[in-house]
Amino acid sequence: MKREKRKEKAPRRPRKTGNFPAPKKRGRAQHPVHARAGRRLTDGGKGEIVTGVFSGTKSGFGFVTPDEPIGDRDIFIPEGKCGGAIDGDRVRISYRILPSRDGSLRTEGRVLSIEDGGVRILYGTVVRERVKIGRYRRTVTRLIPTSGKLPFSPEIEGGLPAEEGELVEARLLRRAGETPVCEVTRVFGPAVTREANYAAILGECGIVTDFSPEVLAEAEHAAEEPIDRTGRLDLTDTVIFTIDGADAKDLDDAISLARTKEGGYLLGVHIADVSHYVKEKTPLDRAAMARGTSVYFTDKVVPMLPPALSNGACSLNAGEDKYALSAFMTLSEGGDILSTEIRASVIRSRVRGVYSEVNDLFLHAKKSPYYEKYAGVYETLTLMRKLYRLLEKKNTARGAMTLDRPEPVILLGEDGMPKDITVRERGDAERLIEAFMLVANEAVAEKMTALKIPCVYRVHAAPAPEKTEELTTFLHNLGFDTSFITKDAVTSKALCRVLDAAKERGISEAVSYVVLRSMAKAEYAAKPEGHFGLSLALYCHFTSPIRRLSDLAVHRILHHVLLSGESAGKYASYANRAAAAATEGELRALAAERRIEDLYKVLYMQDKIGEEFPATVSSVTSFGVFAMLDNTVEGLIPLSTLPGVFVYDEKTVTLRSRDITYRLGDRLRVRLEEADTLRGKLRFSDAAVTPDFSEGER
Repeated sequence: MKREKRKEKAPRRPRKTGNFPAPKKRGRAQHPVHARAGRRLTDGGKGEIVTGVFSGTKSGFGFVTPDEPIGDRDIFIPEGKCGGAIDGDRVRISYRILPSRDGSLRTEGRVLSIEDGGVRILYGTVVRERVKIGRYRRTVTRLIPTSGKLPFSPEIEGGLPAEEGELVEARLLRRAGETPVCEVTRVFGPAVTREANYAAILGECGIVTDFSPEVLAEAEHAAEEPIDRTGRLDLTDTVIFTIDGADAKDLDDAISLARTKEGGYLLGVHIADVSHYVKEKTPLDRAAMARGTSVYFTDKVVPMLPPALSNGACSLNAGEDKYALSAFMTLSEGGDILSTEIRASVIRSRVRGVYSEVNDLFLHAKKSPYYEKYAGVYETLTLMRKLYRLLEKKNTARGAMTLDRPEPVILLGEDGMPKDITVRERGDAERLIEAFMLVANEAVAEKMTALKIPCVYRVHAAPAPEKTEELTTFLHNLGFDTSFITKDAVTSKALCRVLDAAKERGISEAVSYVVLRSMAKAEYAAKPEGHFGLSLALYCHFTSPIRRLSDLAVHRILHHVLLSGESAGKYASYANRAAAAATEGELRALAAERRIEDLYKVLYMQDKIGEEFPATVSSVTSFGVFAMLDNTVEGLIPLSTLPGVFVYDEKTVTLRSRDITYRLGDRLRVRLEEADTLRGKLRFSDAAVTPDFSEGER
């Protein structure tokens, strides 16, 4: 980062108001939106009435997403006109289209009524305060919500007893007037503790950690069933093995590989046959449907299935006979999928492979200290590495995207508190498994589609035109060539080209983050809508039925329709229900995993207040600069803490004063000022702009 002297005035940031673009060289009366606005504004000032979902903010104002879109943005609801609505409520509003000073149009409304309340359960910290009511003062107990989208702190009346400073769950009873009321339904403990915050996050995200006795008993009974080879392909003599992380317990995928007579490859991906144990319409099946996925935290796993199955009968442990659903893909010499066969099988894994050990074996060959363990599968591993590199080149040429986002590894001490945070290293072993699983998922989706069998597809839409336009503007302002990107026809290959250019400039992580934010979220669907990020027309999840409902559903449909000959139409509605439940479960899991990770990062940093660290500018906004430490810990340098007058320049994505400019990818030194456990956020200051700042330091 350079210290700059500037004589000219800082450019004024253009106002961004309104949901509609300014008219382009047309008379006011001729512009259809202006004409519409004029009619509404002169029609007694009543405005239009619509219904939608309210999104609140802690500042008191909010936005409504109408059921039928109005322009390209939500309707702004000013403070004082929210009618008591809170985040998630369905509301009925009146709105008008108003002109802004710059000639564009904006929408503004007010809440008329709450049609359906959203958030009923709140989480927050108990506080007591003295308030004046008329001529008297009394002590009021309030809940300070952890959510940043609630503009009020309700009074606590009744419910479980809670002490000041404790983190609690509460049920909202009333929102009318100035004093919303709630009652405490659960007490987690002191708000400064790890345990209380952990439990509150799980509750707020809807993560259920325990199974009912009925479900546990069903899983244990199923796990005791002896292996029966009848009607299954016996692969116990085939060289098959697993490769996973050292701490993995649910080993649900194993691999095999051989050359074909034509010079191609026969890749076998053997997946734990979970659907054999989880029968339809049973308590176990309903529990899996309700959860949708396993949830992985730093120190624990909340499994989709009870341990008797997830870590026991369904885990492909080395030396044990296990039920599997095996997909055999015949690949050409160039790595193209020629045919796919799916069989119910019994396998016996030869070795429990570990990523770090296999990577060492790839690096040192027979001189590796792990060679003896893998001697029986060494030749197969060598062939697998060759195929993986071929597939990797093929994926890159196709336009499959790889975003450069570092993955943190949080190491815990004996007391359960984080003692270190590092960045996960990925070697050929991790990428090999990923490439083979991708081939299997693609091949299974293609086969089910060709045979008109219902499937739970993994779909990923292309970025919306307005998101692409914003991304293109952002990249152009950073000096990237964007001539090959159009908002109506963006391709994953085009974005890969941008990511490669960003890597050459040393700002790959920051650009990857912005590209990721511009993209739609992947989800599950019963219709094949393509996967933009992988640049594939057909894709599903087949390879992890222990931990994902989508994969379990695909297995079940394959068993009944492909292998048993049942009617395909019978499972069409099931595919729809499973897709919806899998998407919902994934969203819950991602929210919880992200918040727990943020919690541990704050806990790790809380005893380092006042210390300085090297960091990289990861995002520049109008309200400050986000800086990421080399271990992925990220915090905000608020604009209010920076000396001087700063102007945010959208064109160059910079924050400028007369002397200092912050840009994406800049290296700087930050000082930790605050570690907020409740909000899971860190606040930094720029150590180089403190009073002892000198130009040579930056």
